[in-house]
Amino acid sequence: MPKVSSVTVPYASYLRVYEPLAAFPEPERGHWARYARRPDLPSCQDELRRSLAGLLPTPPVPVPVHESDDAFVAEVDGVLHVCPWRTRLRGWQAMEELAGQLPPTVLDAVLPPVLRRQTVADYEQWLARNPDARPWIRTSTWQVPLHWFVLVSDEERSHEKGEPPGLSYRTPMVQARRRVARGLRALRDALDEGPIIDGLVDVGRWLEEFHPRSLVELDYGGLVHAVSADELDEDHSAADVAEGIEALRAGDGEAAGEAYARLVERWRAVRDLQFAN
Repeated sequence: MPKVSSVTVPYASYLRVYEPLAAFPEPERGHWARYARRPDLPSCQDELRRSLAGLLPTPPVPVPVHESDDAFVAEVDGVLHVCPWRTRLRGWQAMEELAGQLPPTVLDAVLPPVLRRQTVADYEQWLARNPDARPWIRTSTWQVPLHWFVLVSDEERSHEKGEPPGLSYRTPMVQARRRVARGLRALRDALDEGPIIDGLVDVGRWLEEFHPRSLVELDYGGLVHAVSADELDEDHSAADVAEGIEALRAGDGEAAGEAYARLVERWRAVRDLQFAN
């Protein structure tokens, strides 16, 4: 499929699960095996551009009419892993979140109420037929949620300094689940319930839905274009999160606070860019 545009969309990061090909039932397994042999596979920017293209018509099309048959693929140690886009499902889920993110007047202007009601009805009907559906990709705008960094380690950091640049982490599912469990124990022993704990519980439950030999990838996506090369080079957020959790485990509140302060300062600066003129 041709690329939609050469313009970079700079505000989304991703948490992806790549399942081994054997985890998919037929005929889907055969589809992905053939798909992986294509010479020009799409990128994450292609996926985001296609989803945004639906917002351009009048009235907008916030959720694709048909589910995507595209995916990200990765071959590791001779095993093909697949991360289906499931753009339609993720579009429905994003619609559910919009009400809490935009003022009502803005939401009505962007997506008229009658369109939202029809979209909700379509999703409810589809979900009744597919109650176990879940996305392989989670998306966040203008930030990487701090609890995502619990899943990975600084040693798994991959920083591509070419053009285009990139920053990502990839880890085996078993490691990601182990880090979630250890992180939750340390956080719950030291803190009251809060957004970081809630987020980690949620992402941990999501990971449990996938094959144990899957891969988990945290990708800065277009956020690499929102910060300078020096800032990207100095960004070791996974190390800061690990340092903070280890400090909590050791009862060192001061060191934990310092690590958290570095993270807050770094990601506040990125989030503030969405309001810049």
